[in-house]
Parts: sequence; C-alpha cells; structure tokens
Amino acid sequence: MDFQATCPTGLEDLLADELRALGAEQVRPLKGQVAFSGTLGTGFSACLRSHLASRIILVLARVDASDADALYASLREIAWEDQIDPRTSFMVDAHGTNERLKNTQFIAEWSKDAIVDRIFARRGARPSVDRERPGTVVSLRLRGERAAVGIVLTGGRPLFARGLGRRQSGIRSDYAAALIRMSGWDGASPIALITQGEALACECALIGEHAAPGLLRPSIGCESWGGFDAALAERIREQAVAERTDPRAPIIVLDRNGQASRMRTALRELGLSSQLVSALDPSGFADASALVLDASWVFEDALAQEIALCDQVEQALAACPRAARAALFSHAGLAATLGAEASESRTVPLGRSDAVIEVVDPRILTPRPRVSCPAPDGTRHDVAVSVPGSEQFAARLAKVARERRKWAAREDVSCYRVYDADLPDYALSIERYGDADGRGSWLALAEYAPPASVDPSLARRRLGDALAIAPVILGVDPAHVSLRTRTRARGGSQYADEGSEVEHAVRIIEEGGLEFEVDFGRRLDCGIFLDHRDTRAELREMMKQAPQPKRFLNLFAYTGTATCYAADGGAFETTTVDLSRPSLDWARRNMARNGFDGPEHRFVQADVLAWVDEQRHARGASRYELVFCDVPTFSNSARMRKSAFDVQRDHAELLIGVSRLLSEEGICVFSCNLRSFKPDVEKLARAGVSIEDITARTIPHDFARTPRIHSCYLVRRS
Repeated sequence: MDFQATCPTGLEDLLADELRALGAEQVRPLKGQVAFSGTLGTGFSACLRSHLASRIILVLARVDASDADALYASLREIAWEDQIDPRTSFMVDAHGTNERLKNTQFIAEWSKDAIVDRIFARRGARPSVDRERPGTVVSLRLRGERAAVGIVLTGGRPLFARGLGRRQSGIRSDYAAALIRMSGWDGASPIALITQGEALACECALIGEHAAPGLLRPSIGCESWGGFDAALAERIREQAVAERTDPRAPIIVLDRNGQASRMRTALRELGLSSQLVSALDPSGFADASALVLDASWVFEDALAQEIALCDQVEQALAACPRAARAALFSHAGLAATLGAEASESRTVPLGRSDAVIEVVDPRILTPRPRVSCPAPDGTRHDVAVSVPGSEQFAARLAKVARERRKWAAREDVSCYRVYDADLPDYALSIERYGDADGRGSWLALAEYAPPASVDPSLARRRLGDALAIAPVILGVDPAHVSLRTRTRARGGSQYADEGSEVEHAVRIIEEGGLEFEVDFGRRLDCGIFLDHRDTRAELREMMKQAPQPKRFLNLFAYTGTATCYAADGGAFETTTVDLSRPSLDWARRNMARNGFDGPEHRFVQADVLAWVDEQRHARGASRYELVFCDVPTFSNSARMRKSAFDVQRDHAELLIGVSRLLSEEGICVFSCNLRSFKPDVEKLARAGVSIEDITARTIPHDFARTPRIHSCYLVRRS
C-alpha cells in the first residue's frame, strides 16, 4: 500500500526519519509531505506513533485532473461503494490547484458529486456530507495535471491535536516534537524548557514515557471507512500500550509566571506521569542535558521581549554544562542576537509568517559582552549586548538622561524626549512618559528605518541592544517599552511599517496641569506629540488674551490635546474636527477628563478640507478668535474630498479657506512636520493672508537637537 504523511513545510526530513524508524518502506520526503509504502498495519502504526505527522493518507489511486471533466470521470472509476457506506457521512479534503482547476472549494464539491454519483449508481443510496464530524475523510491532492486520491486514516482531526483542547497553548505539538528531536534529547536525562504553553511539556512527557501520541486520541479516526480492520487496529494499540514505560527523567521548566502549575494539571489530565520541576531562574537547569525554548508567543517585532528571552537563554546555556544542544524556536531567529552561529536551522510556517528553529551548541557559544549602565537610583547594572559599539550608545544615553532629568524636574515636565538619533548608527528616538496614574512609567522608542546599505541583521542587533540598555538607564520596567519603526517620507518623518502591537496599555499622563490618555499598545502614535508641548502652552496663553466671545477651532485635531489647552485658557466654545471617529472619541474623553464636557464643546467627524470650504461659504457659520491647524504632511485617505493631500502643494488653498473662518482679530496657528516646507507667501498675500514664522519659540528644549521637527506660523487676515 502507498501512503502520504503530511507535515508543516520544513519538517519533511525529520518526519521521514521517524517513519523509517516505524518500519515504513520507500520513504520519500516531498514538499509538505512524505510518501511511503507498507502494509495497512504500517499506516495504522504511523497514525498511533508519529509525533510529527499531521495526517496519514492511504492512497487509493492517482487520477487524471487535467480539467473538471477528466477529474469527474476518473473519480467515477474508483469503487467508492467499497470505501464509503451509504449510511455514513463523508467529506472531501482538497489541496492544490492547476491552470484549469483553480479553486479548492470547487474541486472538493466536484469530487464529492463524482463520489456520491458512483455510490448511488452501485448501491441506490447516497451518503451524507458532514464537514464537522465526517465518518470518512477523502483526500484529494493536486499536483500538476494529476491528483492523488485516498482515505485520511486519521479522520477529520489532525494528529497534532493531542487531546489538550483549549489547554494547548504555545507551539503546536508537532513543532514541539521537532524541537525536542533537534535538541537531541532521548528522554533518559533531564531536559530544560523555557515556554509559556503546555504543549512542549506534554510532548516531552510522551517521549520520556515512550507513550504513543495516538493513545491520547479516542480512536484512530477512520473507523467508519469500509476498509477499516478493527482487529488489526486493536492489536497495534495494545502493543503501543505494552511498550509504554515509567518516566526516566524529570522535565525542568523555567517558572516565572506560574505556568508550571498549568503544565502539571495538563499532564495529569492526559494520564502522563512525568515529574515536572519548577525552576525560578536558569540556575535550576544545572542537571539538564538539553535546552528547548519556545518563543512562539513573542511577535516578530517584539524586540523588547526577545532581548529578555536572550538573557534567559544565555543564562540557561551557562547553567547547563552538560548540554550538548539547545533548540530555539522564534519568529526572527535568536542565534545572531546571542552572538552565536546556529549549527542547524530550518524555517517553518507559523500563522501568517514564518518561524525559525535553530540549534545552538553551548560549548562554542561565546558570552556576549556586557555594558555597565547607570540607573537613576545610582546603582549600576551589567547589560549583555550584541554589538560592541553599543557601549558608546549607553554612554551617550546616560549623559543625556542626567541632563534631561534635571531639566524636567526644574521645569515640572513629566513627559519628554531623551534621545533623538544622537549617534548615526543608533538612529532612533526615545521618549519617557512619567507615571501619573501609579502604574509605572513608559518608554516609547521609534526607529528610523536604516538605509539599504546597512546590514538588516546588524541594524536589528543594534536596536535590540538599545532596547536592553534604555530601560535600565531611564529606570523603566522593560515590559513598559513600545517600539515603532519610522521611514523618511517626502521630506518629513512619517510612520510606516510599525512594529507589532504590545499589550493594550492605556495610561494617564500629566502635562501643563492637564491630564491626557495615552495608549502604548497602539501601532501608531500613542496619542500626544511631545514636540508641540510649547505650542499647546502658547495656545492657552493666546486664548486667555483673545477677545470675546473666545471661540476655538481645532483642525486635524487627532486626540484633542490642543482643544483641552484652549478650553483651559478660557475658550467659551470649542469645535474639534477630524476625519477619524476613534480619534474624536479619544478627544472627547480627554476633554471630559479635564472637566470640559458641556454642549459648548462640539466634535465634528469630517474631511477637514471639505468642512472648511463648506463653512467659509455657509451663512451664519461661526467665526473663531483662535484656530489651531496641525496638518499631516501627506494623506491619501479614501474618505477625503481630494484623492490626496500634500501640504507643500495644498497649504495655501487650505490657509486661505481657514482665514475666512477667523474673526476680525482672529489668529490661526498653523503647523506641519515637513522638514523642507516653504510657505507660499506671495500666493497667500494676494489672497489677503499674512503669515509669520514662530517656529523657533515653539521648539521645546528636549527637541533642540532637531529644530526642524516641525514648522509653526501665525496666520492672519491682512
């Protein structure tokens, strides 16, 4: 008999070795599967004993699949009446396409029709189709103009579902088995695990007890199939039960979040008796002969978590003097960050992206250099780094941090920028947000994407070092660090390709005697632009001096921080306009938090350009004593009136319109962050609009290194 065992891409050679050990013949690794031959008992044994296979398929035939008619005719030739009882249910699981058969759902439906028609012609009855709990699963896998058709012996439930159900967290069981196999662990000596989920510990217990994974399943899965041999299946199952042994060695788990208790519960519920030992730190791994790390829970760009893991792994490797191999599972690959070269590496699919399994030999691992970093309390801490130049970054950051702390205390500023690409190789900004709600301060890091000439791996390691160093020097919990990546776009700094979101982290900060909501779990800005701190303060003073009736308009308002300042300066009426409903809701919360929640404060969701044009021509429309217009550099939102907004091209038209909304003595504070921005003074003058550059007095001290962070102007009607 011919069989196919499916598996994740990248694990084919490991599965092939496993099948050979189970007695399979003519084993041939293919992409995402392994072909082999043997008896029906060989197939049943693979269903019961394989740790790496997803499904085991008995191939019935290889048929013509050059087009729909050829596929239908070929399937009608197979004696399906011997495979599927009309009184039972079945489904067709189709994979692959070709030039004429381009949709797997159509292929499955077309194949189902052929099977049902054949059975009806021979038996006079039709089996039912059940996609949720099919009695028999028919596999159809296209490759070119041919298709392999067979019976899925494992049924509708994949083999990697070990019986954990909802308890299965972390990596899947088949990935866990691959990790353990690559680590070289045979179950005879202790193994050390760093993981957040139960699957890895359960797989270790199965291997350590010589327990066939299929014993955790209620059945093989193909009992309704016409060719099922119940007596043979029972003999193979009894043999697997007889081969099971007592556990030979303990499983040691780094237990910092109470996960060891969950793992013990999972082992007990699955009937596994392996001893699971908790280690509160990596020194507890002294007796382990292998180390396995599951970092699947760390997102690809969650570098702060990755750096913390690297520290744990480095300590663990140092604590395992007898360890021959360490297998590491991560999204981005940890070996390079550890300063090691993987002796074996393979890429496997994981969700929408890929993951990397690396094998590191601790005997040739050179400990990473360590940098002594001063903390705000006067103590010093050694931080492991991957790039020697990071010592200069630490020295620069420590120097600037001391100066900023003194300045911030003197000026009563709790949220400020500490570092802004002071060293070209470490091109990132770092902002510190003080703790106003008793839940800890935060750091917001934004990296400028490196030029193409810079090795991406080197850039990533530099950024990783910065993420390890900054929390120590600035006295912030490493878990309270958010990261974004920025690119230079059209002359301005625009956010793009932001890193993965961290856990939703809404906090309250204080600025200028007001409170604002920020969210460090967002992919974009956290909710406030610190470079406009002095601009907002100036708006408040201007509002105090504005003539009656003190009306304020905020355009492109974002989270309404400027509106709060204006209201605090005595604005009797405010109008906050933005295209984003979530931003307006945020602005409304900021206003209410500061006591400005009456009907005199309006929030308008609209395209600002269209709204300004409508208001300037509307009878009885409000005129404003003060307007703040902080425009985006560029926008191509589908909801805007124009196909795109470009501040250099379109600012004059916008400001002319805004000037018509000003009262006789009204002033508009106009700002943008296009570094090469030049106002069209002549065009504005022809329209009766004057513009005065006040940029210098709106750049805060902590942004003095980058005075072109924004441009700011006073706009009046001549």
